[in-house]
Amino acid sequence: MQICVIGCGYVGLVTAVCFAEMGNSVTCVDSSAERIQLLQQGRSPIFEPGIEALLQSNLAGARLRFASDLKAVVGQADLVFIAVGTPSADDGSADVSQILAVAAELSRELVRPTIVVCKSTAPVGTACRVQGILDQACARRQMPWQHRVVSNPEFLKEGDALNDFMRPDRIIIGTEDALAQRILHQLYEPFVRNHDRIMFMPRRAAEMTKYAANAFLATKISFMNEMAAFCEHFAVDVEQVRKGIGADQRIGHHFLYAGCGYGGSCFPKDIRAMLRMAAIGNARMPILEAVEARNQQQKGWAMRNLQEQLGADLSKRTIAIWGLAFKPGTDDVRDAPSRVLIESLLAAGAHIRAFDPIANGNIQACYAQACLAGQLQLVDEPYAALHDADALVLMTEWKQFRQPDFARMHALLRHPLLLDGRNQYDPTVVARSGLKYVGVGRGSTQSAVAELRRVV
Repeated sequence: MQICVIGCGYVGLVTAVCFAEMGNSVTCVDSSAERIQLLQQGRSPIFEPGIEALLQSNLAGARLRFASDLKAVVGQADLVFIAVGTPSADDGSADVSQILAVAAELSRELVRPTIVVCKSTAPVGTACRVQGILDQACARRQMPWQHRVVSNPEFLKEGDALNDFMRPDRIIIGTEDALAQRILHQLYEPFVRNHDRIMFMPRRAAEMTKYAANAFLATKISFMNEMAAFCEHFAVDVEQVRKGIGADQRIGHHFLYAGCGYGGSCFPKDIRAMLRMAAIGNARMPILEAVEARNQQQKGWAMRNLQEQLGADLSKRTIAIWGLAFKPGTDDVRDAPSRVLIESLLAAGAHIRAFDPIANGNIQACYAQACLAGQLQLVDEPYAALHDADALVLMTEWKQFRQPDFARMHALLRHPLLLDGRNQYDPTVVARSGLKYVGVGRGSTQSAVAELRRVV
């Protein structure tokens, strides 16, 4: 098929590369000339394992190309995918202005009936708004046909997006139009040959499904963080509780980890957007309000525990941080818990030495002034962050942090304090090296024991 993907960001580029890999002819359009030039050279503007190899092979095979002029390429497309950003507005709502601007441009440039697919995460009713813009243009231009608008939300995990696209656990297609259903099924059939996982539903239901999925996953994370705080009061290790309840197939282990909060480009933005939709519709969502509140509280976990262990005044302290991206496998630092810790430490006058395998550059861009002043140092090797530091805080569970040299860590740190913000380490193993271990809901603090005795 001839496919046009509008937007060469994370969703758009993964979509374009994967469709091209299946033999389709794909043109990806973006307004950024710099990004287009980079992509034409076979270089990816995003970090995603494996994407650059697929990008280069499909460029060489002439199945994939990039352009900045939508008018020049959209007329030949059988399908047009809208994959532009929907960032949070000041009031928390999803800003759909880019989607609507693309719809307006398409209304001027499309010269034959076309299937327009909304891939961007957008509030319920957005696809209908796109349909309205295209219908008005057709009526105004006295065209004897209409375009078909479909909602096809993405379910991609950063760090594993190619696998998610190539081997989906479900494909949601929002349309009740028979022709659109047939063509979209044909397009996605190569991805689900072993088992047809394509689900058709109305557009509004498809849009809601995307938000509901992210809301449920965020709820699991915040629930486990709530349980971790509860476990602390009763000297219970939340890791044992997690394994116990995760063994129940109705619950499962996925997203059932206590930690220092969720971040990234999806969960925070989508939860805020849902709460804003609820407010506009006068339909409160107290569970999601609690999920958001717990996550904001959880992001302060590291700072609270540093002050509990080292004292309220951290102005003369040096804190080491391992991991800056919101999760392993990505350089994305949007809404990352590490940024809450960094900003709290900078405000307290502390010095920071931090390391991340991929995200150092993005953090430097966020805190250029602090880096220039030397208050924030980004090092190129994990142990370099530890020299004479008063504590180490693990914020992102990269694989290379899983089995560190605890004896070496003890020797380098000024104070033998390890804050495990992802419950990655065995407290007993850490303690053998002489390090003091603080985890999330591990139930081993003196205050927890004292509280247990008081309750009993």
